[in-house]
Amino acid sequence: MRPQTIDVERSNVVDLFSGKPIDEVQDSIIRISPELDGLEMLYSNDTAVNKLYSLKIVCWALKESGEAVGMVPWLNKIVPCTEINDPLNGHWEGYRDPGCNDIFYSVPNHKVIELETAAQYYDFDSIDEEVVLQEIPDAIGTHAVLTDNGFRSFVLVEVLSWRLMANGEVRAMLVDEDKVKSTPVLPGDSCLYSAQDHPEFRYFFQHRIANKIKEQDPEALAAISMLIEN
Repeated sequence: MRPQTIDVERSNVVDLFSGKPIDEVQDSIIRISPELDGLEMLYSNDTAVNKLYSLKIVCWALKESGEAVGMVPWLNKIVPCTEINDPLNGHWEGYRDPGCNDIFYSVPNHKVIELETAAQYYDFDSIDEEVVLQEIPDAIGTHAVLTDNGFRSFVLVEVLSWRLMANGEVRAMLVDEDKVKSTPVLPGDSCLYSAQDHPEFRYFFQHRIANKIKEQDPEALAAISMLIEN
C-alpha cells in the first residue's frame, strides 16, 4: 500500500508554543527576566585565540518560537549571547557560573521555567509597538556612551532599566535629569528615555570598563579609539 501524501498549507501549520500560524511567528522576544545570580557569557575574539573573556548577563529572554537565550549589551545593541559579533570577530563560547566555575551551553532549566510560566500568565498581544510589556532594572552597571561634536567629546550615562516593547525590541532607559520630579528614580518613571532613540548614542559598556574610562585608563581609552575608527 502506497503511503498517502497529505498537502498541508503552511498557513495551517501552527507553532506549538505561540499558537500562531507558523508564517506569523517572527521569533521576536515576548518575555524577559533579570539575571540576579551573577551568571556570565563567555566569549573569545581574534586578539587572543586561546583566551576567554566574560561579560555579565543582563537578562534572559524568551522568543516567540519558544527558544530561551541570555542577553547582553554588546556594542550599540542588546543581543542574544549566541549572536554576538564585533570588529574583532567575537564568538560566543558558552555561559558560566562564576560562583562554582561551571560552564554550560544552554539556558538553565529554572530560568526557562520562569520565562515560560510568566509568558503564559501574562499573555498579552498588542498591535501598538510602543506598548511596554515589561520593564526590569539594570543590575550589572551598564552605561551608555553619548557623544558630542562628532565624538570629540562623550559622556557615560548609567542605564537605569530595560524595557521590552510590544514589537520585541528591548530598550535601555536613561534618566533625563531635567525631568526628574522625585528621587530615587525607579523603572517606569516619566523622566526616562530610550538610549537607542538618542541621536548621539553610540555604545554600551558594563561598569568595569565604564569605570576605567572614567579613570582615563590608557587601555580603556584605546578601546574607545578603536571603536571610533570602526
